[in-house]
Amino acid sequence: MVTRPAHALAVPHVDFGAYVQASEGSLVVQPRMGVADPAVMSAGLRAVATAGVRAVGTLTLDSYTRVGDHASARAALRDPEGAGLNGFPLVVHGPGTTAEVAAAADGIPVQVRHGSARPQKIFRTLVRAGLSASEGGPVSYCLPYGRTPLAESVGNWREATRQLADECAAQDRRAHLETFGGCLLGQLCPPSMLVAVSILEGLFFVQNGVRSISLSYAQQTHPVQDVEALAALELLASELFPDDVDRHRVLYTYMGVFPATEAGAGLLMDRSAELAVRGGVERLIVKTVAEGRRLPTVAENIHALRTAAATAAATAAHGHGADFLPWAAEVDCSDVLTEARAVVHAVLDLHEDIGAALLRAFSAGLLDVPFCLHPDNRGLTQGAIAEDGRLVWARTGRLPLAPPTGRAPRARVKSKELIGMLWKTAEQHDRQAAQLACVSTGEHQ
Repeated sequence: MVTRPAHALAVPHVDFGAYVQASEGSLVVQPRMGVADPAVMSAGLRAVATAGVRAVGTLTLDSYTRVGDHASARAALRDPEGAGLNGFPLVVHGPGTTAEVAAAADGIPVQVRHGSARPQKIFRTLVRAGLSASEGGPVSYCLPYGRTPLAESVGNWREATRQLADECAAQDRRAHLETFGGCLLGQLCPPSMLVAVSILEGLFFVQNGVRSISLSYAQQTHPVQDVEALAALELLASELFPDDVDRHRVLYTYMGVFPATEAGAGLLMDRSAELAVRGGVERLIVKTVAEGRRLPTVAENIHALRTAAATAAATAAHGHGADFLPWAAEVDCSDVLTEARAVVHAVLDLHEDIGAALLRAFSAGLLDVPFCLHPDNRGLTQGAIAEDGRLVWARTGRLPLAPPTGRAPRARVKSKELIGMLWKTAEQHDRQAAQLACVSTGEHQ
């Protein structure tokens, strides 16, 4: 007989992976929503569940919980408005309150998003609250987020992943983990590295007992290259994952500097929904037009979900505005696939334990994230935006890849060029949105 905590029974169980797979071609949309107040968080999840789109709910945690500073999270909660918190302090609220909040999403699954290199207490709390889905990874929630030694993060994630799988199984639930490896620093990392780390973290999860996973990829600077990367991610996953592992792909709307104008932000968001459909992914992490200025409201999140779902449906039916964007089956993804495959196999050859292989790979420079300042990252690689907009390797360091091609800059990327590249996508979409507005105004005069 399976024994469950009493408060877990308050959360209707919806298997995360099965829910996404049952969408039958409709894109599942998801906000990155998290607020400290349980009543407001409940209202947000209820709004997502009743938004009229195929969606999943999110509990995004605060920065104190991310680093395990639960005393500061508790102190911030004493502020009448929770002004010191930028998310939901799950561990401090505890499983009972979390279960009550999650129950507001009746009918849809809820995923806990956190950003922690020490996720044990987070996983323990979410399972005791009756939840079973989270995300991150030993690399992607270590290197970009702080200075926790990579060896500690790998050990923490090994323990936490096994714990999540076992405790969910004891409650007759299936754990689901989503890799964050397809995002890393969010921008200026060539797609092959994003694909490779996403695959490696997914394999790490499977090796440590999780049988339902999602593989992430973040929208980058060139839409056709992104379609190629999504195709490569699927092909490499089909080569490496056992058939009995439930998996799907998830696309993140652009994770870098966001457009300053609402029109520019809206254009970028529309293109991410088009990319999700053209790339054949099952789920999209949505942003809002407020992204570049502040945390979005519940209403702004719901509007973004509905807009993304409508754009996705129009793209699937009519191609929408992306006539220049091919479908995944039409692209030649060999460049991204060849590079990603080379990196993945070079890492897997280092040790049968994938966690140990990851540590050896970073030490040797076979994995090396561009512009990442973490002490355990070699820092010998650089990415760059080529003249045609594609992300390419400017420096490959010790990666198991061929030297950079003629697309890459001839010299090391300097700070001025780096700043320009960081702002390029935001400025491009602000400019294009303004041009489209001028055309539209002219047509109506």
